[in-house]
Formats: sequence, C-alpha cells, structure tokens
Amino acid sequence: MSTEFRIESDSMGELSVPADALWGPQTQRAVQNFPISGQTMPRDFIRALGLVKEAAAIANLELGLLDEARATAIINAARTVSSGRVDGHFPVDVFQTGSGTSSNMNANEVIARMASLDHDFVIHPNDHVNMGQSSNDVIPTVIQVSAALAAYEKLIPSLQHLAETLDIKGEELAGIVKTGRTHLMDAMPVTFTQELGCWSKQIRSNIKRIRGALKRVRQLPLGGSAVGTGINAHPEFGPRVAAVLQKLTGCKFRASANYFEGISSQDVSVELSGQLKTLACSLMKIANDLRLMNSGPLAGIGEIELPALQPGSSIMPGKVNPVIPEAVCMVAAQVIGNDATITVAGQSGAFQLNVMLPVVAENLLRSLGILSSACDVLADKAIVGFKVREDNTRKALERNPILVTALNPVIGYELGAEIAKKAYRKGRPIKQVAREMTDLSAADLDRLLDPLELTKGGIKT
Repeated sequence: MSTEFRIESDSMGELSVPADALWGPQTQRAVQNFPISGQTMPRDFIRALGLVKEAAAIANLELGLLDEARATAIINAARTVSSGRVDGHFPVDVFQTGSGTSSNMNANEVIARMASLDHDFVIHPNDHVNMGQSSNDVIPTVIQVSAALAAYEKLIPSLQHLAETLDIKGEELAGIVKTGRTHLMDAMPVTFTQELGCWSKQIRSNIKRIRGALKRVRQLPLGGSAVGTGINAHPEFGPRVAAVLQKLTGCKFRASANYFEGISSQDVSVELSGQLKTLACSLMKIANDLRLMNSGPLAGIGEIELPALQPGSSIMPGKVNPVIPEAVCMVAAQVIGNDATITVAGQSGAFQLNVMLPVVAENLLRSLGILSSACDVLADKAIVGFKVREDNTRKALERNPILVTALNPVIGYELGAEIAKKAYRKGRPIKQVAREMTDLSAADLDRLLDPLELTKGGIKT
C-alpha cells in the first residue's frame, strides 16, 4: 500500500487511510484494532462474500429498492471481489470482532468505492451495498455459502476420486490374499480387494454423511437481519437472495425456515465440521494401515511397497519413507484440532448472536481445503502406485497359525489351539503340524486351509 494517506470519516470521527486502499474508515479501524495473527480471511470466504453482495444487490433491484444504475455498479464491483482480483484490499485479521462486522464492512466499503468510480452518484457502504442486511445475517450466510461451495466443488469430487481409485486398485489386486490382523496380531486371511474395498466404503460413507450435513448448510439465514426479526429487510429479500445465489453457483440454496436459529447458533457449521472430523478419522486409519503394510522393508510387515518419492533421511543413505500417508495423518490431526476450535466457537452463541463467526469460517474452510488436497494426493501418489510383495504375503500366510480356526468345525477348538501353539512354537507351517496331530489327509487340509477360500466365509466341511 501507498505511504501516502487520505482522510476518511465515519460515525466515530476522522482517521487516516492509505491513499490507494479501496477500503474505508471502518476497515481501517479494524486493521488498527486487531494486529493479532497477520492471517486474513480465506479466499473462499471472500469469494462467497462477493457472491452474497452481488445477490443482495440483484434482489434489492428486483424488489424496487435499489435503482438500476446503483445496482449494476454494485453487482459489477461485487463480481470483482468474488473473482479474487482485489483480495489485497481485505486486510482484516481473522481474530476480529466476533460477529465479523469488520469483514462485512470491509466488503461494503471496497464495493462502494469501486462502484462509485466514474459515476456522478454516490454509493454508500451501508445504505446501498448493505441494504436489507446486517453483519449478523451476512457473515453466517457467507460461512454457509463458502463451506457449501468448497464441499461441492472440491471435497466431494476429491472423495469420489479417492474411492474410485481404491476400487480400481482393488480390482487390480483381485485374488491376492494376505494375513488379516486384529489387535495388530495375526488373524484370519483377507484379500487385498476386501481391504481396499473397506477403505472405499469408508470414503463413500463419509460422502453420504457430508451430503446430509450440507442439506442444512444450504439453508441461509440472510433476511433475518440483526436478530432474526428481519428489521429493515423486505420480507422477500432472503428467499430472493437464496434464489439468485442458486443461479450464480448452481448450488441449491434456500432461505432458512427460522432466521433466529441461523443467526444465534452455528449448529450447521458444528455439524459439518463433525462430519469432516469423521472423515479425518477414516483417512488416518487408511494412512496408518498403508504405513504399517509398507513397514520394513526387512524388519517390518513388508506387504507392500509404496512409491518412492524422495530420500527419507539426511543421514541414512537409501532410506525411503511413507511420506504421503504421513502427510495425510498430519492433515487428519489438524482437522480434528480445527473441529475442537469450531466446537468451542459453536458454544459461543449468547442470546441472538454467535460471537466467534470469523474463527468458525477460518477453521471450517481450512479443513475443507486440506482434506480435499489430501484425498487427491493419497489417491494419486500412494494408492495408484503401490506394489504388493507377494512372496512376503505368501510366506506369512503359510506360517500363520491362526488358519487353524478353519478346522474348528472338524476337530474342535481345543485341539485347534494345541496345533496353533505348536506350529507357532516350532515355526512350522500349520498344515504340517495339523497333518501330524489329526487324521485329516493332505488333500483335506489343502482344501480346508486354502487361504483364498477362507476369505469367502462359511463353514468348510
């Protein structure tokens, strides 16, 4: 910004504003009041703020409350805001007034200044750009619009890509059997297809959960104005804005059935964040499974080889680490932390207004963004390229004493336990020991202990 200043004034008096800043006095006061993190509101939030201001101007024009010249100027300026071309003129810190009034006025002032350029009429930030609105219904609406768009445009496609990648990889590995594990201990066998199919199902279940939450996120409180009564807003303002936003974005927004709920609480954000936390848990489970299966290559489980992407150590030559699953685990940890912040913020609704709106926006949008990227990276840089070490998986299966479980219906649990203990103690294949301790033939044992058949369930007699 320029080192030169201009003098602006608002209801609290005069102050200096950078000469080339598009913002006005209320934004400048926020810049001076909140030098806290240096972290400004997210791009997705600013985009949604521009979209809401554009939709509001269109609605007020349709309702005959705003003349066409001013409405057109506001619409064009709001589009510039949503496009990202003036993000540098949104300097307000995330940690600001709890209602987000500073960010709302930042948008109002920037849009008013741009809209007034080259016109012989005045466009006022409050009277025209903010017509029919309050920060108290604008900011919750912007949170919901930005979160819905981030989910539909980024996260859900990334989740679908991950699920489809898992399905394709599962088909590629059809028929390859591995040792199953419970409590990190050897258990009955499963196929790679079954294991990856489990992961795919987890991801698809998360998509359903997130879509369910988004049904409520799409119900917008704009039109409730300051406390939910709709003071100074036309009765049709909220529904019209929602309809315009639907046309602008393709997302099925509608006006909330109860403005008081949408303004006084952040329950919809808490719900969506909770579903993102569930997704984070799923991703951490999948990433940790990959890390363990890849462990070794000699002293670990060593069932798969993840793609070698970079040197793994600054001191140990030749070491390669599972960097993608590690990154995904860190994303999951961050999302769980973000959810904790959103949960605390969601409790901060006192009477008619929640007063932690900016931090809800920041954490919710951050979770949506990093989860989207993590899913793409996990699919493209870990799942697609990992290879199965079939010799290792076959040797482990042959020595797995738990396979004796399949003999329970024939020889009983007690004898099965004796066979398993002896096989483990002697380090011998279960078939050899079972042949010595039962009257079952080699052919019977081959049939009853076929690892692939054991993955299909049912009693083999």
